[in-house]
Amino acid sequence: MSSEEFEKLHEIYRSLYDELKLMPDRASRCHGEEKKRLVRLFDERFGEAEEVLQGMDKELLGAPSTFRNAMTTKIRLYRRDLGKLQRDMKSTDLGLGFPGRLGDGRHSVYASQNEQSTQVQSQRALLLQGTESLNNASQSIERSQRIAVETDHIGRDIIEELGEQREQLDRTRDRLVHTGENLSRSRKILRSMSRRLVTNKLLLSVIILMELAILGAVVYLKFFRSK
Repeated sequence: MSSEEFEKLHEIYRSLYDELKLMPDRASRCHGEEKKRLVRLFDERFGEAEEVLQGMDKELLGAPSTFRNAMTTKIRLYRRDLGKLQRDMKSTDLGLGFPGRLGDGRHSVYASQNEQSTQVQSQRALLLQGTESLNNASQSIERSQRIAVETDHIGRDIIEELGEQREQLDRTRDRLVHTGENLSRSRKILRSMSRRLVTNKLLLSVIILMELAILGAVVYLKFFRSK
């Protein structure tokens, strides 16, 4: 949406509306050809104003929803004001004589067409709003679905990572069990070696004592017994 273009169209509409709203009162004071000229001029300006409002509708298609909703409501009010001016102009046209009634017939057809166009434009604006809301809802659902898929993938990755960590913990536990068993065997071996060492020390002590006793007996027999 171009905000400058919308503002430009809005200024054009205000200018046309300011011109249109003076015409019913002027037409009520005129007669004959002058009044017909004002009616034709009113129809031309009315058609231009409708085209400007249609252009404003198109400019609102790409606008943010908050701004678009407010401006759509304002455009509906503008169309209502145009319809009121059209009815006022039509009521002044009914005051003409026979030629005026012919012109009124043509004007009534044109007024009916414009009223139908106004209703169609209002319905179209409402339809555009509904379509925009539906598109926003669809986009929100798509985003939610993407988030759900991403969450599912993340959950699966976390489950796989937890499974791997569990396997690592199981392997670590098995290693600790094996280590404990090895430590138990080592303690048994150390206790066995300690007992053997004590036994060897005792045997060695006995042998030393026996050798000392034998040595003492030999010395006694050699040196003291011979005297």
